Amino acid sequence: MQKISSGSPFEALAGYSRAVVDDLYVHVSGTVGADPETKAIPEDAEAQTRNIFRIIEDTLTTAGTDLTQVTRSRVYVTDMSHLGAVVKVLGEKFGEIRPANTTLICGIPAPGAKVEIEVTARRK
Repeated sequence: MQKISSGSPFEALAGYSRAVVDDLYVHVSGTVGADPETKAIPEDAEAQTRNIFRIIEDTLTTAGTDLTQVTRSRVYVTDMSHLGAVVKVLGEKFGEIRPANTTLICGIPAPGAKVEIEVTARRK
């Protein structure tokens, strides 16, 4: 089993990995929309969702796979008012891939985060 780290201090603090690669799958942890370079979380849910996909796609590349292999996504949104912006990006990214999905309206334990997404992908 391979463990992928982003280098975030929260991974060590909370005892988790950015992703875990097993024989068949890559399991990517819940990802919030902080800008990968500045670490700032944009105000708008669409920008957060686009950042999330940048991070997830980079993680999948590190694991030797890509977004086309995603079989499952879980999307957490803090308020229904953000859902339209999130769904727009989901449709752009997953329109042809069409993984199984669960979307929940709930709290997210990261200040300013409106969206969190986790995925499972097949290894190539």
